[in-house]
Amino acid sequence: MANFWLESWDERGPALERRANTPEMHAYLGGVESDDSIMERHRRILEMTRTGTGAMFLIMSEDDPDPVGSVGYWEREWRGRTVYEMGWKVLRAYQSRGFAVGAALAVLGLAAAEDRHRWVHAYPRVDNAMSNSVCSRAGFELQGETDFEYPKGNPIRCNDWRFDLKEVGGPS
Repeated sequence: MANFWLESWDERGPALERRANTPEMHAYLGGVESDDSIMERHRRILEMTRTGTGAMFLIMSEDDPDPVGSVGYWEREWRGRTVYEMGWKVLRAYQSRGFAVGAALAVLGLAAAEDRHRWVHAYPRVDNAMSNSVCSRAGFELQGETDFEYPKGNPIRCNDWRFDLKEVGGPS
């Protein structure tokens, strides 16, 4: 597994988002984003961190002075209950080296320590083999397929993966 550490999301986040804002990196996310969209998400991330409804982290590596990815979780309503949703991204040059799986596992432990919600879900597109593999390798259980809209106005078919935080000391 890759040598990495996590740092709290900060003003380096938008620069990471710009580095990742390529057709290849956004092939499963509705395409390249505008800078306004990147800055709006940055503001939402800072707000969710401030209010305690989620957390986002920068994935750091000794191979690069700048973040090589991000990982985080946030509250969402799902089928009548509040759960965490989890997401990650790793720059192309650092993919397939264990950063995403390792960072996801670390952040699952942090989410469990919050002691707020039992379940974490991830919703990669059904055809996103790499993200579906991250879910499986991190211990998520596949619940089935579901329809999503991401970004708004872009219908996609996703897998619903679920992780039980009780397995790592979270709430029952």
